[in-house]
Amino acid sequence: METMMKTVVNDVMFKTTKSRKEIINLFNTKKIDEDWSFAGYKPSDTGKWTHDYHRYPAKFIPQLVEKLIDEYIPYKDAHINDPFMGCGTTIVTAISRGFKASGTDINKIAHLITKVKSTPIEPEYLNKKIEQLMSRLKVLNGTQITLFNDKIEPLIPQKHIDRINYWFTEENKNELGKILRVIYDENDEVIRNFFLVAFSHILKNCSIWLQGSTKPTRDLEKKSVKPYDALRRHLMKMRSGNDAFYEVVPDRIRKNINQYLNIEIGDARKQPVSDETVDLVVTSSPYVTSYEYADLHQLSTIWLDLADDLTEYKKEFIGTAYKKYENKRLRSSIAMDIVNKMSKKSKKMAKEIEAFFIDMEEVFDESFRILKHGGRCCYVIGDTKLKGIDILNAEVFAESLQYSGFKFDRLLKREIPSKILPQKRDEKTGRFANNHEANFEAYPIEYIVIGLKE
Repeated sequence: METMMKTVVNDVMFKTTKSRKEIINLFNTKKIDEDWSFAGYKPSDTGKWTHDYHRYPAKFIPQLVEKLIDEYIPYKDAHINDPFMGCGTTIVTAISRGFKASGTDINKIAHLITKVKSTPIEPEYLNKKIEQLMSRLKVLNGTQITLFNDKIEPLIPQKHIDRINYWFTEENKNELGKILRVIYDENDEVIRNFFLVAFSHILKNCSIWLQGSTKPTRDLEKKSVKPYDALRRHLMKMRSGNDAFYEVVPDRIRKNINQYLNIEIGDARKQPVSDETVDLVVTSSPYVTSYEYADLHQLSTIWLDLADDLTEYKKEFIGTAYKKYENKRLRSSIAMDIVNKMSKKSKKMAKEIEAFFIDMEEVFDESFRILKHGGRCCYVIGDTKLKGIDILNAEVFAESLQYSGFKFDRLLKREIPSKILPQKRDEKTGRFANNHEANFEAYPIEYIVIGLKE
């Protein structure tokens, strides 16, 4: 027998297991939670502290994480986890509050970005190191070119030289190689990683990657930015962000960051923490067949030599088109219905969708393992459409959390005026497209699906 649904005024909270029918009805009737849209915030607010260190697609804003922490963590000491930490919004926020932070990402550049963004550096020391770096590189400045320029031997990863030549002019390739050489001469790993994130961030502007494109597309007419100029400007920006972050992070964290920061390159289904040690999980998972993150970050991957084979590297990502299973079965009936409908349009895409939801069910199981009793997991996700089929990601998550042992505790529905996402999709392929090529909105709204471990 289907259970009765209990609600409160503006949010929705549940005391019983929700059936498929109740979940679908709830999502169909749920109104926008206006105070979760953060419409009045400026880029300077959402990019505060270290949050603007590196471009990253589909990142959510720190104010969302802060509000969830305020709702569910009333005490001073807590452990916050993010299994899909991406560029580290949740991790940085947890560290800023003086909490322990743990998480994973299969994307190696994401791990580097998160580590750097979450590690406050003493401002005077950082400033000294930046000045030293730029002093060594000043020979690359177009107004100060000297015979000493040739003394820096470019460091260009030869195993990826074909891809580097594909994306960069000869001049920029050599200048980037010299910058990388000097960065790797830095002995302090914390500072070296800081510089590598700045280096990674400038790569797209210094390449012939089509400006604003979320797909690997060349623009042979593009006038690439000079690496030295781009690096200098971005390091100044990062220095200001670090100064502000350093001020808000408690002194005990700054002095013992390794005791509070526990992040790894790894699978979201295997978190680096013990059973029942986490107070709150806050994450924004990948979307099925949405982004190929390995493609989006391939410039960083090839320059920092993070993968021997890009194609094999892609296969490790959840939400990739490369995943499919033959010996695993979905628990969610809503997910099975989506897969069956897609099978009539595309058996290949149906297998990809099935693999995504199977992977996510295992991620939910892992969240249940690591959370304390009374802890919650908060999954930020939106629905979309592929080949005319509604992909009810959020509804599937709500049902699947229950199979992992959670109580479906709360549903929030928010508009996303400032989330960094391309706004349009191609309806046939479901892939993100340039606005002039697309024919419907991608994610005008998204949900926060919250499970409670009783």
